[in-house]
Amino acid sequence: EVPPECLILTMKANQKYFPLLDSAGKLTNKFLIVSNIRPTNASQVIQGNERVVRARLADAKFFFEQDRKKTLASRVTESYRVTYHNELGSQSDRIQRVRAIAKVIAQQLGNEIFVTQVDQATDLAKADLTTDMVGEFPELQGIMGRYYAQAEGIEDEVAYAIEDHYKPRFAGDELPRNRVGVCVALADKLETLVGIFSIGGVPTGDKDPFALRRQALGVVRLLIEKELPLELPSLIEKIRYIFLDNSIYAESDQRMTKMEIERMRRQNPSGQVTFGHFRVTQIIPVDVVSSIMAFIIERLAGNLREQGYSANEVAAILSLSPSRLNDVPKRLAAVRVFAALPEAESLAAANKRVSNILKKSEGSLNGEVIPALLQEPAEKILHRALLDVAPKANKAYEVENYTASLQMLAALKTPIDDFFNNVMVNTDDLDLRNNRLALLLQLQQTMNRVADISKLAS
Repeated sequence: EVPPECLILTMKANQKYFPLLDSAGKLTNKFLIVSNIRPTNASQVIQGNERVVRARLADAKFFFEQDRKKTLASRVTESYRVTYHNELGSQSDRIQRVRAIAKVIAQQLGNEIFVTQVDQATDLAKADLTTDMVGEFPELQGIMGRYYAQAEGIEDEVAYAIEDHYKPRFAGDELPRNRVGVCVALADKLETLVGIFSIGGVPTGDKDPFALRRQALGVVRLLIEKELPLELPSLIEKIRYIFLDNSIYAESDQRMTKMEIERMRRQNPSGQVTFGHFRVTQIIPVDVVSSIMAFIIERLAGNLREQGYSANEVAAILSLSPSRLNDVPKRLAAVRVFAALPEAESLAAANKRVSNILKKSEGSLNGEVIPALLQEPAEKILHRALLDVAPKANKAYEVENYTASLQMLAALKTPIDDFFNNVMVNTDDLDLRNNRLALLLQLQQTMNRVADISKLAS
């Protein structure tokens, strides 16, 4: 009658027993104990431990039965009594933020039915925190929520999402088993990151009290392994506004508009603002978006290096600050294929040279080449080669055929080499110089859509 996880944890945590499973992985009514004596008759030791474990299991059954007397939905209303963080409000405030974030994500990933499932799962995801069972065994959070939801007849898509939204909980942990759970898990982790970053809780050194590194790595794994086509910077920006909408603790039923909040933020960037009956306890600064993105990209870089990618390969991809992490593996695969080409080393060195020249150039470049100003044969040939290669490479890029897009660059090796051997870029003639810089800018833009291949130069 009682979920096996409850019984197993009762035996292991309270009594240090070894519960035994059958060949199908099902819990049996047998267990092992370890004794530090060698009794001539072990029956008394066995009977004594059986008597103790019966009481422990009865407690677990009692908790389970008591918890089921209240629905999960009725427990949601209790969350306002639980403080999540003194600067970020109650658990109820947090649930409402996560629901709003999950809705934004769900609308990009599925239909109205999916959005409804995600909203229900998010609403109930933390409800089991007030149950007796989770109060006794915090390790069962989510797991008990799933059992109670199923006992109430809530569909499995939602019930399993309640259990899985904590995943991945540690390195190597499995991901949520369905897309509803993925959506709720992503919303939960992003809410934590934005909230804690906004109050200055950025990890320093080995201190990470809110496990933000683990949360960021969870975001990375969810986006990449579940292949979610989400624009992460714009999503974080939307979450910033969700916090703005929910950062008000009012003594009346009125609400402030986003415009009013933004005006107050500009007037008092410190974050503590008083306006009539309103007290805005947390105004999220704009630069939190770039800070969180940098933090997530840093976790992604470490994760990729652990998977065996070289520092140069990782830098080639991540230096472009990709907004969609789900296509990073495809870009890395394309870079590896490109690096094996005989032209790769020369093209990477040339790209690095182009980048250095453009960095030193004064003024802004628009990238528009004037054909009439092309004088040297080598620059004319490079221009024609670009006109031929760029559209093909861009077309392959647009359909996410990154390997083909990079491979097409091989045709530019000879024209680029001839250009640098025969053309003076920084000539005294301003018009000629700007035209040649524009040509190099076009070249750089064509070469660096998939990855910054200058990072591959030795």
